[in-house]
Amino acid sequence: MSETGDQSGRRSRATEAFYGRRKGKPLRDLQVDRMEHVLPALKIDLGTAAPEELQELFPIPAKNTRLEIGFGGGEHLVHRASELTSTGFIGVEPFINSMAKLLASVEEKGLRNIRVYDDDATQLLDWLPANSIDHIDLLYPDPWPKRKHWKRRFVSQVNLTRFHRVLKRDGLFCFASDIDTYVNWTLLMCRDHGGFEWLADTSADWLTPYEGWPSTRYEVKAKREGRSSAYLTFKKLV
Repeated sequence: MSETGDQSGRRSRATEAFYGRRKGKPLRDLQVDRMEHVLPALKIDLGTAAPEELQELFPIPAKNTRLEIGFGGGEHLVHRASELTSTGFIGVEPFINSMAKLLASVEEKGLRNIRVYDDDATQLLDWLPANSIDHIDLLYPDPWPKRKHWKRRFVSQVNLTRFHRVLKRDGLFCFASDIDTYVNWTLLMCRDHGGFEWLADTSADWLTPYEGWPSTRYEVKAKREGRSSAYLTFKKLV
């Protein structure tokens, strides 16, 4: 699919379609309490100017900053934040139930290196300073499998340009999926964009999970249904 200025002009309609429903089953009382009291303390306020150094967003010294878009239940985000305590993590997830689940894990583990945003990721990307992120994860995003819906996939020329702007020199973009058409789509999009280098020399480089990979419920479901996953890593080119 080609990306044109016309698509960029339809930003509101397109970005709203990047994700589906916002809420599932009703939250329990404790989850509601966390959404009312814990979320405001962790949520990034796009109404304020972005700090020149993103480390200022965190109450701990953060040597690096990573962004995870669509963190689902937060399993991967919490695992990485627990593993890399000197890295600041920003997680984006519009689905309310998933956000409530993450907040419970953050509270339980006492994590101080996570900030969150609960709406459209493109809004956050446009707010972030240029050359401010070391690593972006887009793991098992909604594949929008029907061809007529492919334009809703988060990986697009417009969003790759957003990634390229916020990533630091040699910053990494990691993409995982069990949907062949979306894997191929992402490879072609990154190739055509020209701002990213795919870091793979052999098939093992993209069939082997990332180092320290904790697996996710999406991966478990894929294996159960007989689908294998691909783990693509791209490096920002100047």
